[in-house]
Amino acid sequence: MVESEQADGAGGRLYAYRVRGAGRSGVVLWVGGRGDDLDRVVSVGEGGRRRVPVFVTGRQARVFAGRRGWRLAASEVGALELVRVERWLADPVRRRVPAGVVLEAWNFFEDLARGLGEGHRLLRQGAVHDGAYEKLFAGECDEWTPDERCAVRELLTAGVELWESAS
Repeated sequence: MVESEQADGAGGRLYAYRVRGAGRSGVVLWVGGRGDDLDRVVSVGEGGRRRVPVFVTGRQARVFAGRRGWRLAASEVGALELVRVERWLADPVRRRVPAGVVLEAWNFFEDLARGLGEGHRLLRQGAVHDGAYEKLFAGECDEWTPDERCAVRELLTAGVELWESAS
């Protein structure tokens, strides 16, 4: 039985988003925040615990949303190639940072944690993270300090673990 659901109650637009990871792949529903509301991945409460419904296809996600009276803002399904981030995390010394995908993954993990109410699982972000994010956003991740590089790897590792356990 579903105890509660978080979708577009705050008036945000609803999208389907495919996450392709090495250990887990699937389509999730994502809500773009409106006004001061932040983006988040849709979650449902079951048995006192929040989980993210993960679908095999975009059609399944649309049917799930439609049964709740929610409408997707776009018919296409966005995609995050998380496997590229996971490959980099497995060998960060020999692999080049896939900057665009790392930025998408970072944002996705924050939205996932917010949807689950588990922001604490992504580590506390501080000035080092802020500096790394600014450089990443500007396409300058080659300029990361060793501390920034370490902070990014730790945050993304925590994010992958959160994604793996989100259902």
